[in-house]
Amino acid sequence: MKNNNDLINGKEMIKALEDLEEEKGISKDLMLESIEVALVTAYKRNFDCLEENVKIVMDKKTGESHVYMLKEVVETVEDNNLQITLEDAKKISKKLEIGDNAEIEIIPRNFGRIAAQTAKQVIIQKIREASRDVLFDEFSERKGEIISGIIQKAEGGTVVIDLGKLEGIMLVKEQVPTEVYRVNDKIKVYILDVVRGIKGTPQVMVSRVNSNFVKRLFELEIPEIDEGLIEIRSVSREPGSRSKVAVYSQNENIDPVGSCVGQKGIRIQNIISELNQEKIDVIEWNEDIATYISSALLPARVLAVDVKEEERFAQVIVADDQFSLAIGKGGQNVKLAARLINWKIDIKSESQFREMIMKEGAVEATEVLEETTIENVEEEELQLNDEIIGTEEVASEEFEINDSEIIREEQAEEPKKKTTRKTTKKADEEKAEEPKKKTTRKTTKKADEEQVEEPKKKTT
Repeated sequence: MKNNNDLINGKEMIKALEDLEEEKGISKDLMLESIEVALVTAYKRNFDCLEENVKIVMDKKTGESHVYMLKEVVETVEDNNLQITLEDAKKISKKLEIGDNAEIEIIPRNFGRIAAQTAKQVIIQKIREASRDVLFDEFSERKGEIISGIIQKAEGGTVVIDLGKLEGIMLVKEQVPTEVYRVNDKIKVYILDVVRGIKGTPQVMVSRVNSNFVKRLFELEIPEIDEGLIEIRSVSREPGSRSKVAVYSQNENIDPVGSCVGQKGIRIQNIISELNQEKIDVIEWNEDIATYISSALLPARVLAVDVKEEERFAQVIVADDQFSLAIGKGGQNVKLAARLINWKIDIKSESQFREMIMKEGAVEATEVLEETTIENVEEEELQLNDEIIGTEEVASEEFEINDSEIIREEQAEEPKKKTTRKTTKKADEEKAEEPKKKTTRKTTKKADEEQVEEPKKKTT
């Protein structure tokens, strides 16, 4: 294939590869390897041989191509296309031994236009693939950056942006609802990812709703952030409406919020303009979570914050006239604050909080009363059970005593019978005498009264 000018001009090819390396960043050595593979493929299609049996080498300086037939060195040749004797191999190189592969240079004939055209097509394909790989790697390294482009197409929902070397694709979900995209408008976008299309062409997926888009805009507009003097700790965003940005500086002499806003708000205004007048709240990050939450809920003024760190939950109390401002339209302000801090936030007005405390107090009092009543009932039941048990024990003891005394009482009953009869008779006589005594007393009393009345009659 050497001196075959119909196939390819070596010097022109090397010059073209050097230009590609300079303009598109495609390695010349990589391209030479691809061309060698393409030439082997073309040779195989036009000549009856195995691909493993052919080797093509290109000179990196002159671009000259050399075709070699590979044959195994053996003692006895069985296939002339694949094997060569040791004697013939020594003529090519004295270093060859049995089992080595001898490279025999050949000059193929009739390696004409079909082979040349096939080789060129493969070469072009390899160049395209190498170019795509270079672009893919280049933009993959730029993930998370902001890039400018010109809108090429804005129909059917998806927006196509010319980024120079590649096209950017902005899907509907990555577009700001309040923005209108027009063809030929210049636009800044955030690189989300780089993917390969159907034919392997790299596609750059971009966004304008991502929270990191705002973060990168701050880094571009505010030198202190780019230099590391001010740090962006967190960003929460409602695309097209409002964003909250928490900033912090370890240097006590630097005001992070003031540096971001700039003199007369110039710095922040540039960012707002790029976001189509989206409102931005810049707050100072604080290690104390209660202070941080109070700042995150600005412009509302907070009265108190009750923090539960284990649950990452905060109960916030605001004045009645600040309640709607703290919540925001459609709950926007509290949602953004919760995302910014990554905590759950519950906001109550002062009156709501007082009412809640009263209800909780009443419930607690009721629970205490119920617990006390239950405890008293349980104590009374225990005392009653103890009394019953004590009574049963006493009764059992008395029963045992009575059993032991029954025999003694029976033995003493007979002598007492006569005495009992006498005593009973005497008692009956006494009972009969008692009415008589009462009658005598009444008669005596009546006589005395009559004696007293007689003098009264005489006097009368």
